[in-house]
Amino acid sequence: MSVIFILVSASLVLAIGFLIAFIWSVKTNQYEDDYTPSVRMLFDNETKQSTEINNNESINP
Repeated sequence: MSVIFILVSASLVLAIGFLIAFIWSVKTNQYEDDYTPSVRMLFDNETKQSTEINNNESINP
C-alpha cells in the first residue's frame, strides 16, 4: 500500500513540473506564432536553390 502512495506522489510532482514548464513557456511567448509552422514547408528555400545552381555550373562549365 505504501508503494501506491509513493507512485501517486511522484506522479503529482511530475505533473506539477510539466504544468510549471507549460505556464513558463506560455508566459515567454513560445506559442506566439501558430501560423508559420503549419506552412513552413510551402515556402521556397533560397539557399537550396542557390546551391543547385552552383552545382550545375560546376558540372557544365
